[in-house]
Amino acid sequence: MDPIQTHERAGGRLRRGCRLVALRAVCGAFLLAAALSHAQEEPGILEPLPPAGQETQAVAESVPVSVVATLHGVVRNAATGEPLPRALVEIEGNAEAGVLTDGEGRFELSGVPVGPQTIKVRKPGFQDRPYATEDVSYQGEGPAHNVLVAAEMPALDFALTPTSVIHGRVEFSTGDPGQGFTLTLLKQVVRNGRAVWAQNGTTKTNGEGAYRFAGLPAGIYALYTQPVMESEPAVTEVASGARVAREGFASVFYPGVREFSGATRIRLAAGQQAEANLLLTPEPFYSVTATAILPNGKTYGGEAYKQGFIPSGPALTVEVQDASGSRLAYSAQFDTESHTIQAKLPNGTYTLLAVSRFVDVQIATHRHSEFLWGNAEFSVEGHEVPNLHIALASMPAWVIHLSTLHASTQNGTYASKQLQTPVAVAAVQAEQALMEGGDTYFTTTDEGSDRMELSRYALGPHWLSTQVSDSNLCVGSFSAGAINLAREPLNIALGATPPPMELTLRDDCAKLTLQLPPALSEFLPGDEPFYTVYVVPDFDTTADIPPMNMHASSGPTLTVEGLTPGSYHVYVFDRPIRLEYRNPAVIAALPKPGQAVTLTAGATSSLVLEVPER
Repeated sequence: MDPIQTHERAGGRLRRGCRLVALRAVCGAFLLAAALSHAQEEPGILEPLPPAGQETQAVAESVPVSVVATLHGVVRNAATGEPLPRALVEIEGNAEAGVLTDGEGRFELSGVPVGPQTIKVRKPGFQDRPYATEDVSYQGEGPAHNVLVAAEMPALDFALTPTSVIHGRVEFSTGDPGQGFTLTLLKQVVRNGRAVWAQNGTTKTNGEGAYRFAGLPAGIYALYTQPVMESEPAVTEVASGARVAREGFASVFYPGVREFSGATRIRLAAGQQAEANLLLTPEPFYSVTATAILPNGKTYGGEAYKQGFIPSGPALTVEVQDASGSRLAYSAQFDTESHTIQAKLPNGTYTLLAVSRFVDVQIATHRHSEFLWGNAEFSVEGHEVPNLHIALASMPAWVIHLSTLHASTQNGTYASKQLQTPVAVAAVQAEQALMEGGDTYFTTTDEGSDRMELSRYALGPHWLSTQVSDSNLCVGSFSAGAINLAREPLNIALGATPPPMELTLRDDCAKLTLQLPPALSEFLPGDEPFYTVYVVPDFDTTADIPPMNMHASSGPTLTVEGLTPGSYHVYVFDRPIRLEYRNPAVIAALPKPGQAVTLTAGATSSLVLEVPER
């Protein structure tokens, strides 16, 4: 299975043309041609038949055990076109079949068996082509090269892209280096056709205050520091009855702002190095203390609270947010001895968000498990903030009702036997930095249910995307009250009444068969070209259609099933592309407009792809 064929791992919604038969036929042809050539080298001599029982041995000795060829070519810098010396070219699965390029980027591999081979090309500070999708491991090695080895091999031409670097220093206002500071890097990635932010890794400054993020692909980044507390507590009187617990260094985004909205976006081209220095000033950190109050009026953590509520999961978790609701790097903990939430923060405006899962034992018939949430907004202005109260309340269920629109009977609801969890709904935070990875998902409450509930809460606006694993079903409409969720994000907020969410599926889905041009439908000797294909609807929809790739060895055709009827444009690239296809400006800026195709309900359409010239 090709690692970037996303759809092949998604419930078999794609159908490929014949692969193995074609490959075996090619390999067999090479072996037969080699055997005939070997036989023709000694004409005119008829060998007597071997004695009985030796036929097999004679045939085995007359046909070569393997037919080999020599690979040669060059490895270049994709950004400059210059040859790359000391790049490793190796046959996957054979540790001994590898060679380094010479000073002019040339390589030669001899004794390579004829037939399809997988070749990897590597060099420190460079990356081969990436994957077309971005997830947790989006910086991992991309797909290897499929090479058909033949007796007469064309020269191979590989290109590696130089990686980028962000480096700099953290210094104090006194001029001293900031040693041991942790920095977190964020990267703008494409998820479900939209640009969002995700963590890209952390690093620490060395003894000179220097840091370095290396091996980065081209893209847009942001950077922030984790807060650091001084080791010795301060005892300076700030105001009557208020004492500074400690001094420290606040968490700041480059170039020195407190909130992500003001952070500088660092734009890196391939091979570029960017310097981002940070100047930090020590400042007082003040104690913040809060008490969480249960719905029955009892204090969270006290003996009395057990009369009504019992925690069914981890202890109360608390996060510190900025004024816009984005999570900050400061920590807050629940102290089991004092039954209070405690944090130490510099001057600023904050929100403490507390959450816990509880079992309400006051419901006599059964134990009802639910989330309890609460928050408190406050400002730190030169003194401690004691005695905050966070009233915990039940988070109402955010529910999606599933239904299907039948082609013949109009609106009908899924029977429990029909619905075997065919739908996955993901909610990705919109326009916010993700301080930690992970999406929010809606899941069905019971197998066969037509009801989905939010399984993990994250507050704020979320874009919803939908995948349907049953190829007989496709996405119709998705709404939250008067909101079309294909156009607007869903805002998940404390105290908000969840709107009635309705996801309608259709059973009159269309199919689209994509075909490579005839000239590219055969796996020919050399490095096989492959193409990244996006099927983009012209209408608003939450349906997620991940990128696909096509190449001759996988078959010249690919059928995409479970598509909502309507008009589409198909975009083809000769390399992996991470396309922000839900952004009209990005689509309009493409050099080619794409191929238009209209899909009819319940029918299969065909399209011969217009591929870029190589």
